[in-house]
Amino acid sequence: MSGKEQIKNANIPQMNINRLVDELTTAYCNIINANVPIRKFPSVMLWGAPGVGKSQAVRQIGKEIESQTGKKVHITDVRLLLFNPIDLRGIPTSNADKTLAVWLKPQIFQMDESDSIVNILFLDEISAAPQSVQAAAYQITLDRAVGEHKLPENCIVIAAGNRTTDKSVAFKMPKALANRLLHIEVEVSFNSWKQWAIQSGINEKVVGFLTFNRERLMNFDSNADDLAFATPRSWEMVSNILNYVDSDVDKMYSLIAGVIGFGPAIEFRTWSKVYKDLPNIEEIFDGKQPKVPTRTDAMYALCASMTAYAREYRDDMKRIANSIIYAQQMAPDFSTVLLKDYMYIEKDYRKKLLNIPEFSAWLNSKGKLLNGNI
Repeated sequence: MSGKEQIKNANIPQMNINRLVDELTTAYCNIINANVPIRKFPSVMLWGAPGVGKSQAVRQIGKEIESQTGKKVHITDVRLLLFNPIDLRGIPTSNADKTLAVWLKPQIFQMDESDSIVNILFLDEISAAPQSVQAAAYQITLDRAVGEHKLPENCIVIAAGNRTTDKSVAFKMPKALANRLLHIEVEVSFNSWKQWAIQSGINEKVVGFLTFNRERLMNFDSNADDLAFATPRSWEMVSNILNYVDSDVDKMYSLIAGVIGFGPAIEFRTWSKVYKDLPNIEEIFDGKQPKVPTRTDAMYALCASMTAYAREYRDDMKRIANSIIYAQQMAPDFSTVLLKDYMYIEKDYRKKLLNIPEFSAWLNSKGKLLNGNI
């Protein structure tokens, strides 16, 4: 099913990745910068279909906390599906004089307690863990401890899991545990994903295709028996194949189909043939003015390729300016797609673009189009 068709829990807030990262980062940084104990903020539970980007969101939160607090963030990623209660409690042994049993501290509690450090304990796949393991998570989420083992004061706790409606391995969360958590459902948003994709160097063919056909970003169907299906996570795997194995979609077709399934892979391969008809991207940035394509699919491919090139040469503002001059030949909708994507290249890149007269002129004349659903 598409992102719009996903089953939602109406009782908790739904957020895309960008909003989720912004809101939780703000909350955590306010607490950290005010020297308020982190335990005063509830542990967070992220719900969502497989592959929507829950783990990626936690990594982004870590980077933002580092940027905004100046502290180093250490993320401990615990896949609870692979754990049993002993893994969380520790292994029993005797004390020094062999009169009492003590529990060896598990690795997940071996955290740096320094003031310059923020720890994030990420309890992933908590809903897939057996209820005996979920019971051990009771203490971690509320008491920040299991038995005598305690989390340090500088530790944030975030849990994540799939919903029972996703038909993946998921046990219903006990009410007692659910009531100890702040719940957020992670939803798929193409615009949020695209901003991350451009900043992260996702292959331009993937970005271009999904801009052309954004419904293909997520086609997970909990009622289907498909092993391979399209999600933000699986498209990242497609990008890695094209970036690090071979950029030829025809040659990589079988591998791509093994990640996203035959249906999306066929569409992607067919669409990618448009790249052979694109103008030379380097010439555009050199200041030449090759003919602008007329086909819609080619224009989406051109915008994605120009954005990828601009990201690589982001500090060469003369060449960036040349590409903006070329964009003036495009239909307004496509110049808007392109320049909006340029603003995603890195955080605050818009400020650099404003130093280019051609960009400022475009923003003054057509900037209102940025508010449209383009």
